[in-house]
Formats: sequence, C-alpha cells, structure tokens
Amino acid sequence: MDNILMNKAAIKILEEWDPFKIGEDSYDTETADVVAALQAIDDPSKLAKVIQQVYEHSFEQWIPFEKCVEISYKLIAIKFEAKCIV
Repeated sequence: MDNILMNKAAIKILEEWDPFKIGEDSYDTETADVVAALQAIDDPSKLAKVIQQVYEHSFEQWIPFEKCVEISYKLIAIKFEAKCIV
C-alpha cells in the first residue's frame, strides 16, 4: 500500500466517522488536515489531539477525546499497514 492508497483509506474512515452527524461529505477541509497530520504523527494520543482541535475549530463543537482516540488508532493502523506492505 503506497501513500495514495493509505490516504484514500484514511479519508474513507474519516468520512464515515461523521462526528457531528451532518453528512459524510461535510468534512473535506478537516479530513485533509487530519490526513496531512497523519503523515508526520505516529502517536495515537497526539493524532487524537490534532483531530479534536481541527474539528472543534471548524464546527465550534466539542468532541470527547476518547472518540478522537478511537479514530486515531484506526488511522495509525492504516499507516503502519501501509509501511509494512512495501
């Protein structure tokens, strides 16, 4: 799995997440920001903080940190899977 496939898989997970229940296609900017952060972050807690900040900044709504950690683990799993299949 190369970076393009990893990014597509990460985008799909983030779109399906829909934390504010406003529709999967309502998060293009946030998804792009999180996928960009995923390139440089390997720690689920750090990525979860970025996810929380990005979504809260855009929508001015709070997301429980635990929900962000759940999604960050899925994203990091995709990232490590992509690294292992070289």
